[in-house]
Amino acid sequence: MWPRFEKRPEASRRMRWLSPLLAVALTVLSGAMLFAVLGNKPWQGIHVFFIQPISDIYGLSELLLKATPLMLISMGLAIGFRAGVWNIGAEGQFILGAVFATGIALMAGDTSAFWSLPVMVLAGAVGGALWAAIPAWLRTRFGTNEILVSLMLVYVAQLLASWLIYGPWKDPDGYNFPQTRNFGDSALLPVLIEGTRVHAGFILALFVLLAGYVFLQLSMQGFRMQVGGQAPDAARYAGFSGKQAIWVGLLAGGALAGVAGMTEVAGPMGQLTAQISAGYGFAAIIVAFVGRLHPVGILASSLIMALFFLGGEQAQQQLNLPSSISKVFQGMLLFFLLASDLFIAYRLCWQSGLRRA
Repeated sequence: MWPRFEKRPEASRRMRWLSPLLAVALTVLSGAMLFAVLGNKPWQGIHVFFIQPISDIYGLSELLLKATPLMLISMGLAIGFRAGVWNIGAEGQFILGAVFATGIALMAGDTSAFWSLPVMVLAGAVGGALWAAIPAWLRTRFGTNEILVSLMLVYVAQLLASWLIYGPWKDPDGYNFPQTRNFGDSALLPVLIEGTRVHAGFILALFVLLAGYVFLQLSMQGFRMQVGGQAPDAARYAGFSGKQAIWVGLLAGGALAGVAGMTEVAGPMGQLTAQISAGYGFAAIIVAFVGRLHPVGILASSLIMALFFLGGEQAQQQLNLPSSISKVFQGMLLFFLLASDLFIAYRLCWQSGLRRA
């Protein structure tokens, strides 16, 4: 008996939704094996990585805190991915949103300006959208690859932020640390649960997911973008604009990544520092695909990815593992998702008899 893959008559809808669950289960199983290889008891590693971080109210609040930027960025990316627009530079757009929002916060200073937070949200969206507009313009004007352009712009954004915090925005009273002044109270997002760090940005992220559902599932523009991504020839025949889909996909992704950057500097950080680039933009790509580019799926997968971030911190502290352990789990999740997705279009069959030479 020899295994072989047989193409299904049509894609399996059941496997489409079971595939992410299978990928998560295989990631946990492989994680247990990894902990054993690294000299730790598998159950102890699983407990430290997956259970201990959310064993109390504060841990659950940290889970929501980490999930907030992932939800915002992933929802924006999903809009573009549905249209076949591959924005891989959300990390740079996240940084630019944080930079623009920081500019407004520093301008407001310690004054109790009621307009600070709304303008910071708008500034974050504008900063991320402007950074995403560069690959959008180059793609529609010269036919360049938005994957490469958006990815390369991440490093430009990192250098720009570094120049600001080491240069004109550096806190003169910060003991030479690369950081800006602390934001005034009016430029900080209100905390939702006293004694925790989860803030109003989480409510904003839930609203964005709801708006994303309405746009993708109920609006004509969302329908046009999905048709353009799934059947480009049919979209052209129907007269749908491919250039418009590119602009909408990239600007939506950039704007929401920028808002995520704003929630980070106006939330747990309270200032712009050299650690602003936390990898949320890249992790959100995995979140979007694990969530099947659907708002409900993105909510669930954001919580899973946030747990990876928290678990990595716990494993580093208690098991003396490197901080990169979190990225290892992220990579395994993506690998197993891609492997599981094979069964959407194919099924495993067993062929009897000898194989031909």
